[in-house]
Parts: sequence; C-alpha cells; structure tokens
Amino acid sequence: MRFVFNPPADGAAELLDLPWETPLAQWDVEALVEVPTAGIHRHVVKFVDTPVGVFVLKELPDDLVLREYQLLRALAHDSIPAVEVVGACLEREGQDAIVVTRFLAYSATYRRLLSTIQAGPQFDALIGGMVELLVRLHLGGYLWGDCSLSNTLFKLDAGDLEAYLVDAETMEHHPGLSDGQRQLDLDAAYERIGGELLDLEAGGLLDPGIDPVETADSVMERYRALWCELTRDEVISRDEQRYLIGERMRRIEELGFDVDEVELLPAEDGSKIRLRTRVADPGRWQRLLRSRTGLDVQDRQARRLLSDIASFRAWLEQSTGRNLTEAAAATRWLVECFDPVVSEIPAELRGKRDEAEVFHEVLEHRWLLSERAGRDVSTSEAARDYFDTVLPDLPTGTIPVITDP
Repeated sequence: MRFVFNPPADGAAELLDLPWETPLAQWDVEALVEVPTAGIHRHVVKFVDTPVGVFVLKELPDDLVLREYQLLRALAHDSIPAVEVVGACLEREGQDAIVVTRFLAYSATYRRLLSTIQAGPQFDALIGGMVELLVRLHLGGYLWGDCSLSNTLFKLDAGDLEAYLVDAETMEHHPGLSDGQRQLDLDAAYERIGGELLDLEAGGLLDPGIDPVETADSVMERYRALWCELTRDEVISRDEQRYLIGERMRRIEELGFDVDEVELLPAEDGSKIRLRTRVADPGRWQRLLRSRTGLDVQDRQARRLLSDIASFRAWLEQSTGRNLTEAAAATRWLVECFDPVVSEIPAELRGKRDEAEVFHEVLEHRWLLSERAGRDVSTSEAARDYFDTVLPDLPTGTIPVITDP
C-alpha cells in the first residue's frame, strides 16, 4: 500500500490514521460524516471530517484512481473549475484504490438545486454554467467522456453559478480536440442531461415549466454559439478594425472569458484583414487578486473585488490629491473595506456563504439601498442592513434563487 499526495496537501496528515487496509464500505470511524448535499454516487464514497475541513474518499480500481488523480492535478494547473485532489491510496492488497479530494464548500448538486428552482433565469444560470465548463474543458484540450449534470457541482460566484467538474475518471487530455472529439462530448451531454431531467420529471421533482428535451437541445445550441464566439475567424475591413476588435473583445469578456491575444492576418483581396482571437487561460483575475491581497476566491468574485479596489483607489486619489500604487490601494482596501465587513458576519450565519460572496452581495445590497434612498449608502451601513434583513433568510448550504434584474 502506498500514498501519493498533491503538494501542499494541507490536512493530508489528518487522514493517515484512517483504516486504509479495510474496504471503504466497511469503515466505522468517528470522523465519518453525512453530507446532505452530496448527491448520488456510482462508487463507494465516504466523507471524513477533520480539523482542517471535510475530505471526500472514493473507491475505484487503481488505474482509474491514478488517472483521476493526474487529471484533476492537470485541471488545477490549467485553472479549470474542478474539485481539488489531495492524494490517493494505491496498491491496497486485494482492494480497489481510493482517491481523496477536498469537499467543495458552499456547493450544491443539480438535484438539490432543481428541487427548489423554477424555469427562467435560475435554471438558465445552471445550464449556462454547465455549458461554460464544457467549453473551458474543450479549449484546454480535455475530452470529458462523461459529461452530465451528475458529475458537476454548482457554486455561487459573484451572483452567477459556476459549474465544477467532480468526476474525471473517464477524461482524456490532448494537445487539442478535433471537431469529432468535441461532438462525442456533445452527444453524451445531450443524452445524459436530457435523461437526468426526464428522471426528475418522472419523480415529480422538476418544475413543469422545464422541458427536458428542449433543455438538451439548448445545451447543444448554447455550446455552439459560445464556441463560435470564442474561436471563429472574422474578416473585417481595415477602416473598421479598431472598432470591431474592441467590440469582439468586449463580447468575449462579457461571456466570462479573457482575450489572451488578437492576431491580424491579411485576407485574400488585400483590402480586409482576418481577426483571430485566442482565449486566455482561466483564473487570470484570481491570480491577480491573490498577488495583491492574498485572498483566494473564485474568478468572477475576484473580478468583482478588483473592480471595487479600483473604485476605492480612485476615491482615495481624489480625496487626498495624491497618486496611489495598485499594491498600496489593494492593501488599504483589504484593511479598510473587506476585513471590516467579513469580520462583522454574525457567527451563526457564517455557514451560509463564503466571505467573498458575502462581500459581493453586500456591494449589490448597497447599490439597491442607495437607489431607494437617493443617496450614497456606505458599505458599512449596507453590511449591517444585509446581515439584519437578507442573510438570515437565506437557507444554509444551498444556493438562493436568482431573480430577474
């Protein structure tokens, strides 16, 4: 029996005393916990609670555990949303291996979400998150092989839903994917997502306004539209290039992707140019915020917080009459804006949202209060009102409904 751990593998030492020599289904230790939001599993899965967090242990044949361990590490390296792999226990005599991942806090399965949400923007956000994840995988050269809602978790990210890949045992990684390989994943997504929704419908667990077949069709359509926008070549006239390049970049950024490079190629007749964009690796905003503040949050959250830092910096420079570096502004924002808000979260409400999502929702609440009052409401005032009137009514461990803007 041997263990492999993914550095830094924080908390892995807490797991070494578990009965690894025993089949996972037979474990009977105090550290095992039930997770209501865990969903349905094809394999034996156990949840272990430790002082540094909850870990998920899944039993699979050695070759599949090694594949999943390596691919989840690769996904993390490429900043593609997926559960964090901690390690694996291999070569267990006469038994399958075990892969260990960190439980994705504040997330929910599609079954839990669809038991509470209805057709409309809530459901659109869920399907949109799934489509975006599939596109990100394909841009990175990953063939999922088992694209389904069951293999996905959803988590709030600055008010939107981000999909996280959970199961990588059937995945393949290539330098790039052919159209035929991408179509394999699309065909699987159509069949499995439609089937999963039909199962919920048969059990009376799906809102009547959601049509499983139409939803499966929409996944295909939304994927193709997003893929086309991100990867297509565009022929434009030379006198329009500055405007149209800016428009193309704006559209891509509105879709949640960043432009890494714009390439201009001469078209055949010489009077036009061919515009080709390359999408940057995901996680750019996460890395930027982490480098300036040390905060480790999701990408949309990071983008929202960086925007607030920029506004705070502009206000400081205007009020003091002095220029301020980005690093200095970020440090002051952390001390004067972010930390005071999150430190005031009532202890009994802390399990409902992660700190970055709370801060984002406070900023949104501040805007609403300012609109109603006809004046600029301070962040501290908005935070107090949010903690008194909004956060207590949000259910613990689930994602709230998304309302029309």
